[in-house]
Order: sequence, then C-alpha cells, then structure tokens
Amino acid sequence: MQVLEGEKVTKYFGGLAAVSNVDFQVDQGEIFGLIGPNRRQPRLWS
Repeated sequence: MQVLEGEKVTKYFGGLAAVSNVDFQVDQGEIFGLIGPNRRQPRLWS
C-alpha cells in the first residue's frame, strides 16, 4: 500500500539544485528519510 508519492520534485538550496525532477513513492512499512541542507535536520518517516 502506497502512503507517500512525489512527482517531478525539485529542491534548490541557494542556486544549487539538490534534486531535480525526481519521482518517488514510499510504501507502507518502508523507512524514508530526507536530509536538510546542513545535514543536521533529518526527517524520517516509517
């Protein structure tokens, strides 16, 4: 069962594209994490 989906996600930090046009999906039971620009603010979902 899919619980999170992103399509064509782009994220800039200043003028730098950290990710560009990324598609993803997270299914139930998977662990998913995002790391902020300074690697000190991780976001985890499970």
